[in-house]
Amino acid sequence: MNYVYILRCADGTLYCGWTTDLEARLATHNSGKGAKYTRSRRPVELVYSEAYEDRHDALSREWHIKRMTREEKLALARADRVVK
Repeated sequence: MNYVYILRCADGTLYCGWTTDLEARLATHNSGKGAKYTRSRRPVELVYSEAYEDRHDALSREWHIKRMTREEKLALARADRVVK
């Protein structure tokens, strides 16, 4: 499984990435061994994720999310928390 995710960093900024193991990737970010961007902005919190069978689909979605505004990313994260 491939995952696209959004993290909220300790300074309030957002980070988007993709992985095949969401829990391990979150632990890597919080250990300071993740992306350069998140190393100085720990701890990070997972606020949104999507699962994809196909790697290409996940990378395409990551590309689209990275081009969203901050407000659009926050709305995406809020919508995910709505109980259906």
